[in-house]
Order: sequence, then structure tokens, then C-alpha cells
Amino acid sequence: MNPPLLSPSRRLRRTPFSDGVEAQGVKAYTVYNHMLLPTVFESVENDYRHLKDHVQVWDVSCERQVEVKGPDALRLIQLLTPRDLSKISANRCMYIPVTDQNGGMLNDPVLIQAAPDTYWISIADSDLLMWVNGVAASNGFDVTVREPDVSPLGVQGPKSDDLMSRVFGDSVRDLRFFGCGRFDFQGHAMLVARSGYSKQGGFEIYVEDGAIGMSLWDALFAAGQDLNVRAGGPNLIERIESGLLSYGNDMTRDNSPLECGLGHFVSDVQLSHCFGGRAMAEERATGSAQMIRPIAIHGDPVSRCDRIWPVYAQGMQVGQITSATWSPDFQTNVAIGMIDRAHWDAGTALEVQAADQIRPCTVQDKFWG
Repeated sequence: MNPPLLSPSRRLRRTPFSDGVEAQGVKAYTVYNHMLLPTVFESVENDYRHLKDHVQVWDVSCERQVEVKGPDALRLIQLLTPRDLSKISANRCMYIPVTDQNGGMLNDPVLIQAAPDTYWISIADSDLLMWVNGVAASNGFDVTVREPDVSPLGVQGPKSDDLMSRVFGDSVRDLRFFGCGRFDFQGHAMLVARSGYSKQGGFEIYVEDGAIGMSLWDALFAAGQDLNVRAGGPNLIERIESGLLSYGNDMTRDNSPLECGLGHFVSDVQLSHCFGGRAMAEERATGSAQMIRPIAIHGDPVSRCDRIWPVYAQGMQVGQITSATWSPDFQTNVAIGMIDRAHWDAGTALEVQAADQIRPCTVQDKFWG
């Protein structure tokens, strides 16, 4: 049976690169921040293999920017996150958990200083713009909050340095992990960061004028023909192997950064200055009741996890699997789960109610990728 189709409307926005994505033969989309996010071109498995071996160009325009601009911009953003932002600069972007008044995760964006007193919060899939605007308005911060015309384009894979240097010059190779800078493309000073939603290495280009989007897309494909460049997108198999969490799937507002394994982004000093700081301080003192863990599910390949799969110990539920799939490289079913404290140690044998049957599974000491 053919899957149902998405009905297009103005609420489901195209991107500056949609024409290029369609010309490359996209086979599947998901909806992310009210935009189309390409997810499959050849197949999940073939796209995975290509990502690990070559280089891909990703339309990730759905990583919308919340721009906070004005004298109080950094002071406002520091209120949103338990991470200490004192080292943010024009040459360094930062991954930040954003929390509510109870310490629950609202988003896990990348923060970029785009210009003096101007910051972009490059968000995961949630309407964070409304929260930031509400915080600004209710506290009288001297800022403006808006969504600018900025559409990220990803270049991911082991050959990404080679491709990027051909389009932006060799100096782009000097960017360190989560480093960023301005690089020229046809007279446009584009902000480029060494970042992206894969562990294969790569960059994100923040295209500030949608009208030039297809010129950049075409230039990358022309420059990368001998590198076997293809269109791609965040790959389910690769992200689970690598332990890259998906907001709305592996973590929600019901989870704290500590439960999500993001404790190293939570500054004790900052907990007295951010939303949910008291709750996170109490959790840090007593220990988390549950935590994200890598899980190997044994047996034949499972169907892909599109809903919560409960995890059991001796018949009692002790957690849940939120993402799972078969890994061709590691020859096992790889999964991300939220597991209770008494059962999260590496080597703990559990059972999961997968889509098809009860399966044995084991907590791992680390993710695969």
C-alpha cells in the first residue's frame, strides 16, 4: 500500500533549495519547523553508505533562526540556557540546551553570534520563537526577536573539506569544531560553521539571502562531481549509531538536560540565573531518575521505530526505546532509550516490546559511531 501524501499549503513552506532537492530525486520528506526536510533520496541504507564514504549537500533550511538583536541580547539568551555563554564569540558557535521553568528541554539549538549584539538561535523542531519573544516582552529586555531570512545548507561527509575548499577557499579548512567565520561566495560574506547533524564531519552554511540559494547549491554540485557529491539529509541509521539526539523523539519537555546526557552543558554557576535552574540543581544533587542510554536490540533487523517501545526488566517497565533501526556496519539493531537508574548500567540485560515481538536487548557503554 502506498503511504499517504502530504498536502502542500502555505503553512508547509518550501525552501530556497527545494528546486534542487526535487531535481536530485528526493523520495521522502518529513515536516520540521513547518518546512519540508528531505529524508530519503535513494534509500535510507544507500544514503547512509554514501554519507559515510563521500560527501552530501543537505537542505536543512528547516533549522530556522531565532534572531535576538539589541543591547540585552546575550543577557536574555543566558536566561534561556544553563550553559555558560561567556566564551561565545564571532568565531565560535555553541550547542545550548534551552529549558523551561521546570528544567524541561524546550529545544537544543546552536547559538551563533552573527554580528555585534546580534545572535542566531538555530533551532531544532519546536516553536521556540514564541517562547523567546514572550520572555523578552515580559521582562522588558531591550531587544528585537524575529525570524530572519536565513536558510542553512549542510555539507556533510568525509570529503566535505575538499568540496568546501573548492567553493570557499582553502582557509575554510582551518575552522575548528564548532568554529565559524565569514567566507566569500560571489560577493556574499556567508557565515560558515564546522558543525552539522552527523558524525562524519562537515559544515553548515547560513545563507542569508534565499535568492542566492540555488546559485550556491549548483556551485557545490559543479565543484564536487569527481567527489561523488549527492544530495542527502539527516540519516536515521547514522544518527542513532552516533548518539545524535532528536528533539521531539528522544527528548521532550518532560526531560531535563541531565537526563539527556547533556550534563556537561549545565554550569553550576549558571543554575541560579536561568529558567529551571533550581530544579536542575536539585536533580544534580540527588541524581537523575532516568537517563538516555545506547541500547543494542538483539536478533534480526527490527522495523524502524516510529512510536515508543516499552523496555522491561522481569516484567516491570523500566524505560522506553525512542529511536531504533538496523545498522549495516555494526550488524545489530542500534537504539536510543531512556532507562531508569537501577537498570542503566552497561551490560544490563533487558527486554523491549518492539513493533513485532518481545526482543532481548542490552545497555551499551557507549554509542557506536
